[in-house]
Amino acid sequence: MNRKLKETKLTGTLSQDAQPYEALHRKVAKSAAAEGFVLLKNDQHLLPLAKGTKLALYGAGASNPIKGGTGSGDVNEREVVSIYDGLKQAGYEITTESWIKSFQKQYEQSRLEWRQRIWDEADKATGDPMAFFNAYASMQYAMPAGDMPEKTDADTAVYVISRIAGEAADRYDAESDYYLNKKEEEILKTICSLYRNVILLINSGGIIDLSFLDTYDNISSVVLISQPGMETGNAVASIFTGEVTPGGKLTDTWAYKYEDYPNSKTFSHNNGNVQTEEYTEGIYVGYRYFDTFQVPVRYPFGYGMSYTDFAITVKGIAKAQDNSISVTVSVTNKGTAYSGREVVQIYVSCPQETMEKEYRRLAGFAKTGLLAPGQSEEMTITIPLYTLASFCTRTPGWVLEKGVYGLFAGSSIATASLAGTVSLDEDALLIKTGHICPLQDELQELSAPRETVQALRNSWLSRADSVPSLNVEASSLQTATVVYGKEKDNISPEVWQFVDSLSVDQLTLLATGDPGKSQNADEDQKDSALGSAGISVPGSAAQTSSCALKDKNLAPIVLADGPAGLRLLQSYPVVKGEIQPVPFEMSLEHGFLVRNAKTPVDGAELYYQYCTAFPIGTLLAQTWDPALMQEVGKAVAEEMNLFSVTLWLAPGMNIHRNPLCGRNFEYYSEDPLLAGKMAAAMTDGVQSVYGCGTTIKHFACNNQEDNRMGSDSVISERTLREIYLKGFEIAVKESQPMSIMTSYNLINGIHAANNYDLCTKAARDEWGFAGVIMTDWTTTQNGPDCTASGCMRAGNDLVMPGVPNDHSDIKAALEDGSLSLEQLKLSVAHLVNIVWKSNRYDA
Repeated sequence: MNRKLKETKLTGTLSQDAQPYEALHRKVAKSAAAEGFVLLKNDQHLLPLAKGTKLALYGAGASNPIKGGTGSGDVNEREVVSIYDGLKQAGYEITTESWIKSFQKQYEQSRLEWRQRIWDEADKATGDPMAFFNAYASMQYAMPAGDMPEKTDADTAVYVISRIAGEAADRYDAESDYYLNKKEEEILKTICSLYRNVILLINSGGIIDLSFLDTYDNISSVVLISQPGMETGNAVASIFTGEVTPGGKLTDTWAYKYEDYPNSKTFSHNNGNVQTEEYTEGIYVGYRYFDTFQVPVRYPFGYGMSYTDFAITVKGIAKAQDNSISVTVSVTNKGTAYSGREVVQIYVSCPQETMEKEYRRLAGFAKTGLLAPGQSEEMTITIPLYTLASFCTRTPGWVLEKGVYGLFAGSSIATASLAGTVSLDEDALLIKTGHICPLQDELQELSAPRETVQALRNSWLSRADSVPSLNVEASSLQTATVVYGKEKDNISPEVWQFVDSLSVDQLTLLATGDPGKSQNADEDQKDSALGSAGISVPGSAAQTSSCALKDKNLAPIVLADGPAGLRLLQSYPVVKGEIQPVPFEMSLEHGFLVRNAKTPVDGAELYYQYCTAFPIGTLLAQTWDPALMQEVGKAVAEEMNLFSVTLWLAPGMNIHRNPLCGRNFEYYSEDPLLAGKMAAAMTDGVQSVYGCGTTIKHFACNNQEDNRMGSDSVISERTLREIYLKGFEIAVKESQPMSIMTSYNLINGIHAANNYDLCTKAARDEWGFAGVIMTDWTTTQNGPDCTASGCMRAGNDLVMPGVPNDHSDIKAALEDGSLSLEQLKLSVAHLVNIVWKSNRYDA
C-alpha cells in the first residue's frame, strides 16, 4: 500500500492570541467539570443561590484552585479560572476581598520558599539525573491556610479545602493531607461561628476526612469539585447559579474514618514496608468490602444529590442477544423547579454456594438526558452474563455458578433495591483459560463471614416472588476456550513482509523510543528519565525511532502525557527553523521551577502550544456519562492533531485500592466495571479522530507510588483478574486502544514490563489486544531484574523512552540466544501496525 507521509512542521503558533480550538475545548472542559461535581449535602436547599448574593469566600483554593495533580498528569494550560473570579463574573458579591488579597501574598511567598527547598534538596544529590524530579515529587507543595476570618456583611460563607497529590509519592494519613491541619480547623470553626450558612467545596483529587461535618451543623452544603481543570471557577459558578444541576455520583466509598478501609494499616508506607504490598483484602475493595461486611459509611459508592428528586421504576427484565440480559427502567423528575439528570445503577448479588463472593457488584449503569420537572425517560440497560461470572482458579476459567442472581436498581449502592432475579439451573463455564501470574508464597486473604452474607441474600430471596424473574439454562451457554501462543497469526502479511525487510540494527532501534538529542539543555538523560524526551514536539514525552524513515517511509510517532490533556511546553524558542534547547524544568509548573532562567537566544521566535486542562480522571468518571467522556476524548484528539501527537499516554485506569495512593486523581474508580467503561468511552472519543490513539495504563496493579519501581504487588490470581485486570479487559474488548503501558511495579515477583503472562497471555491471547504495548519511562534503567530484552520476550513491544543501554541489551540477548529474532520482529510488527494507522500519514 502506498502511504503518503504528512509534511513535518513546527508545532504551535507564533501568536499568543487564543486560537479557535481553545474556546471550543474550554466549553467541553467546563461542561465535563460541572457534570462531574458531586453534591454531597444540601440542607434546606441552600444551593443554588440567587445572583447578587453576598458571599464570604475563604480557603486556599478560592483564588488558587488546584486544577489537577502533579507530575506527568499536569498540563501547561493558558490560565486557570479561579473560584473567586468565576463567582464574581457570575454576579455574586464577594465580601472577603481583603482576605483573598492577603492570602495571595502568603501564597506567592510560600511558593518561592517551596521552590528553594526543592532546589536545595536537589543539590544534595550531585550527578543524579533524577535528583530534581525526586525532590519535586517528595516535597509536595502545601498551600498556606490564610488569615483568621473576620465577620463581613454576608450571611453565607464558602470555604474551599484544597489538596495536592501527584506522581512518585503517596499521600499520608496526617494533617494537611487526609486531615485538616490545626490552622484550617481554626479557620473553619471561626467561619461556622460567624456565618449562618456555610458551603464547603472539596478541591481534592482524592478522599479526605470529613468528620468535622459532625461538629458544625451550619455547613449546609457540601460539593465535591475534585480538581476540575482550567475552567474551575466557571464550572463552580454554573452550579451556584443553577445553570447546571449537579448530577455527578461518587466513584469511591467515603468512609467515616480512614481506619475503616480494610488495608489502611498496611498500605504503602503505613507499615514501614514499601518493598512488598500484600493485597490481603482480596476482592473486597471499596464498596465490595463495606457492603459485604456491613460497615457503615459516610457517603456510599454511587451517591450524589441533585437540586431535584427522581423516581426510578423498573419496567421489566428480559433476555437479550449475545448471552445478555436487559433491565428496562423509567426515570421521572419529580421536582417542580429544576431540570436534572439521574444515573441508574444496576448491581447484582451472585450465588455463594461454592465460591465466596462480594455481596453485590456493579453490573451496569446509564445516565438520563436532561429531564424537565415532570418529564420521564425510559432506558434499557444491557448486562452481559459474563459480567456476573467469577474466576474459578480450580477450573481455571470464568464461571457462572448455578443459583439465583439478584438484580438491584437505584441511584447508589445504598438505595438500590431488588428489581428482578435470574436463575441458572447448572454451573456454566463461559471462558476456559490457563493460569497467569502465580503467587510465589502463600497469601492469607480476607474472608467474609458466610452467615452474614447468607443473611443478606436471604433478606431479598424471601421477596424474589414479587419481582420479575428470568430462567437461564446452562446448556444454552457456549464455552469459549482460549488458545495461547497464536499471536503471530494475527499479524498481516504486509506487516510481516515489511518487518522482514528491516536490518537487525533497525529492528533494535524500533524496539525502543528514540534516544536522540531532544530539547533539554541539561542532558538527555534527565529528559529520558522524566518523560520529556520528545524531539520534534517540545515537551512531549518521547517519540519512536526514525531509523526507517528515509529508506522505508516508516514515520516516527510522537507520544504525549495525560490524562487531563496534553502535557507539552507552553512555549519554546526557534532559531532559523531549529528548535532550541530549554531546561526540563520548563515542562513542570509553567516553568516556575527553572533555575537561572536564560534570556532567549537573539533572533529566537517563540512558538506557543496552549493545551486545554480538562478535569482529572476521577472527576470525569464521576459524570457516569460515557457520551461526555467521548466528547472530551474527541477534543483531546483534535489537539493531538494540532500538535502532531499520535499516542496520548492516557487514560490512567488503575483501581482506587486505598485513598492514599498519590496518583488516584488520574484514575477513575474503586470499581473495575466503571473504570473500564469510562476508559473505553475515552478511547472511542480519541480514536474517532483519524490516526490518534490512547494508551491505557498502568498495566497493572500500580496502586501505590512510594517505591513504585521496586514494589512487589503480592496478589491472588482471582483478585488480580476480577479487580485489577477487569477494567483493562473491558477497555480492550470494547474499544481496542492503540496502546497499553505497563507499570513499574512487580506482580508476584516479576516486573510488569517483563511479565509474559500479563503482556501476552492476558492482553493478547485472552482479550485480543491488537495494538502496541510499551514500558513506562526508564523501567529498564533500574537494575538487572527488568531489561529491554526481557520486555521483548514478554511481548512488551516498545521500551521507552529508549537509551543506548537498551540497544546493547537487546543485541547481547540476540547474540547469546536468550532473545530470538522472531520475538524481536513480533514486537516491531506490533509497532509498525500502529504507525501505519497513525496521523503521520494522510487518511
